[in-house]
Amino acid sequence: MAAKTIVKTVSADGVDIFYREAGSADAPVVLLLHGYPTSSFSYRNLITRLADKYRVIAPDLPGFGFTTVPAERQYQYTFANFAKTIEAFTDVLELTRYALYIFDYGAPTGLRLALARPAAVTAIISQNGNAYVEGLGAFWDNLRPYWADPSAENRESIRWLTGLDATKWQYFTGEKDPSAIPPETYHLDYALLSRPGNADIQLDIFLDYHTNVELYPAFQKYFREHQPPILAVWGKNDEIFVQGGAVAFKKDVESAEVVLVDGGHFVLENHLDEVAQAILEFLARQKI
Repeated sequence: MAAKTIVKTVSADGVDIFYREAGSADAPVVLLLHGYPTSSFSYRNLITRLADKYRVIAPDLPGFGFTTVPAERQYQYTFANFAKTIEAFTDVLELTRYALYIFDYGAPTGLRLALARPAAVTAIISQNGNAYVEGLGAFWDNLRPYWADPSAENRESIRWLTGLDATKWQYFTGEKDPSAIPPETYHLDYALLSRPGNADIQLDIFLDYHTNVELYPAFQKYFREHQPPILAVWGKNDEIFVQGGAVAFKKDVESAEVVLVDGGHFVLENHLDEVAQAILEFLARQKI
């Protein structure tokens, strides 16, 4: 029988953080950090695959999923603040050692956490979670004018990225059989994106993304100095974070393992078995 996933909410950093958890409380921890435009829901199937051996915890970032930010908190939606909030979340849950699973937005969030607390990180599993310019696909050309000039015109020019078609594109592109992807995935993402004011929060986050690219050298220095065990398991047909980002980890951590999966950005939807097996074997080799 698959491990049961429970959902909880805790207050950390003045934010009510919703999260999913499964596995024994005394098992080694795997902390799953999600990407845009989804939430911990994207890990619903992976959580149960890992929970027989690990305590698996997947929070929703501020602005995503079912995490709520009180208006009086006056939260600034930046990746630096995401990392501070998740750091506070780990304190509330008394998580002192954990393997990081980083995907999309979860990568710069989790890697900032690793910079702050390198001794806490037992391993890094990067699933299309980028830390190198080699991983930035042509998709990012949509955002570079906005980064260079955050005018109202440039801001509005990328609002389409918060729409249903763009959300669906992220799930379908690079997949040979998009019909196998449950429609509730991208419809849930879009419904949550469509909450009053949320699209503008996402545009703020898009603007702040350039700070992650600027931090790539710091992330890479962390890899070189601390040599964390790394598994880069990557949907090789992803057009957002291309496969060069997976291979690049080996520049700084020679022992990094690279597994290229014949899928796209949301590789867990169509390739769960392959990804879960790679993760379990990797963690077992690290004796985690």
